[in-house]
Amino acid sequence: MIRRLLVVAATLVLGCLVPGGCKIVKTPNAQSSGAGTSNPGDFDPNARVAAVWDTKVIPYLAAKAGNLSDVVKLARENPEEAGQQFGYRAKDGNQPWTFAVKLEGRILAAETMSRAATISVDDGGDGKVAAIVQIGPAMRGTALRDSLDFVSFNDFKNQIDFAQFGKAFNQYVAQGALSKLPRDSLAGRKVKILGAFTLENGDQPPFLTPAQLDLGPAP
Repeated sequence: MIRRLLVVAATLVLGCLVPGGCKIVKTPNAQSSGAGTSNPGDFDPNARVAAVWDTKVIPYLAAKAGNLSDVVKLARENPEEAGQQFGYRAKDGNQPWTFAVKLEGRILAAETMSRAATISVDDGGDGKVAAIVQIGPAMRGTALRDSLDFVSFNDFKNQIDFAQFGKAFNQYVAQGALSKLPRDSLAGRKVKILGAFTLENGDQPPFLTPAQLDLGPAP
C-alpha cells in the first residue's frame, strides 16, 4: 500500500513539471463569487438618492402630504381610504401603508443623548405629543423610500440593493439639514416638517422620518 501511494505521488509531481500538466484552481468564496453580495461598482445608493431628491422626492412628498392630525385620524378610522389619499404601499405582499405628511408645531422635548435622537412635537398647542420625529444621526426604518410610488423593488438587482437604497434616504437627511440642528437648544422652538411615517398598530404617536425640517428661533 505504501509503495502504491508513493508511485501515485511521484506521478502527480511529474505531471505538474510538464507544461500544462496540472492547473491550480482557486476556490471561490462568498465575496469573489458574488453570492449574496452586491458589487459596489454596479450600484451607489447614496448617489441614486441624491439624483432624485430635489427633482422627484421633495415635489412628490409636498404634493401627496396631508396635515399629520388629519392623516392619523383618517388612517385609524379607514386606513384604505387614508392610504389612497395620502399614502403608498407596494401591491405585492402585505406591507402597511406609509403616509406622506406635513407637520407644524412646537418641540416639547428633545432626546439627544443617543445617536438615535428624536424630538417630540405638539401640533395643537395642548401640550400633547402629536409625533416623535427622528433627527439622527442614526435613523431606523425606510419610511421615506416606502412612501414613494415611483420606487419599486423590481427596479433593483436584489434585496440588498433595495435595503441599502432605503437606508440611503435616512443618511441623506441626517448628513444634510439634520446635522446642523442646535441639539442643546431644541425644546420650545417652533418646527415645520415634511416627512413620512408607516402606520402601526396602537394609539402611540406616529414615528416620523423627516425629509425637510425647518426650525424656528429659540424662544
